[in-house]
Amino acid sequence: MNKKPIIGITMGDAAGVGPEIIVKSLQQKELYDRAHPIVIGDSKMLKRAASIVKTDMTIKEINIDSDFTEGNNREITCVDLDLLPEDLPYGQVSAEAGNAAFQYLRTAIELANKHKIDAICTAPLNKEALHKGGHLYPGHTEILAQLTDTTDFSMMLSSPKLKVIHVTTHVGIIDAINQIKPERVYNVIRLAHHTLAKSGISEPKIGVCGINPHAGENGLFGYGEEEEKIIPAVTKALEEGVQVEGPLPADTLFFRAQRGDFDIVVAMYHDQGHGPIKVLGLEAGVNITVGLPIIRTSVDHGTAFDIAGKGMVDERSMLEALNQAIELAPEK
Repeated sequence: MNKKPIIGITMGDAAGVGPEIIVKSLQQKELYDRAHPIVIGDSKMLKRAASIVKTDMTIKEINIDSDFTEGNNREITCVDLDLLPEDLPYGQVSAEAGNAAFQYLRTAIELANKHKIDAICTAPLNKEALHKGGHLYPGHTEILAQLTDTTDFSMMLSSPKLKVIHVTTHVGIIDAINQIKPERVYNVIRLAHHTLAKSGISEPKIGVCGINPHAGENGLFGYGEEEEKIIPAVTKALEEGVQVEGPLPADTLFFRAQRGDFDIVVAMYHDQGHGPIKVLGLEAGVNITVGLPIIRTSVDHGTAFDIAGKGMVDERSMLEALNQAIELAPEK
């Protein structure tokens, strides 16, 4: 009989909605039938969130050497790193909270490497706070890649109607275009193919966005970026038997993908891929880092400082991220 996977949930920036979406999500008793969730963060922040959302669940404090297999659906288990003051202000950029968010993730990676947890699910962090805390990363994805010595990785956004994987993410548009190279585009196409194949889609259909309007329209727009940067990668993947088409105009490709013509879209830059997913609904989107030796899923929204501490946040993206982590976690 397979054992339930242990899912490590990092708290993210505790000045935001992370603690609240975690507590709200872990009130769903059916989660505990499928997995054993462990929060990695500060127990005092969870207790504060529990009082805001008015749950009767208790917070159980453990440390990194505790038995992670114990727990029940009446309590939230927390690896308590005790990094933050009890009166941390909501909705404010804080070096303390930024550093703590990094330490939660670093600890989760260590626990995954030691096989104490089977997957990581991350609550959102704030990039400005992360930098103020001394950790100069663009976001979660880049931290995970560096701390796992991974060079070939990508961000995939998943929703019920659309999946998108990115060639570039947290860089400005000019830098993004400079970073788009045939080898990188090819690697992302392969990551998309392998990820969906492992999930049970035997021959995934992949659509690749162009960079310019109308994918350049045979040189009418741009300076030949599609011919230089994308077509060689698509050609190479096709020669290897991958079902891929492109470069295609982004303004119609996402519509075709959500209609069912493609299983996943390869986006060239951040907003090209994020915009269509978020139009479909923040509550349904999940961020999955592919190419890592560790399963990592995340909510597809930010820290929402404007509503932090008010009990108003929608936890459905976190619940979906937890469900994806459970499904992707290796069988025991």
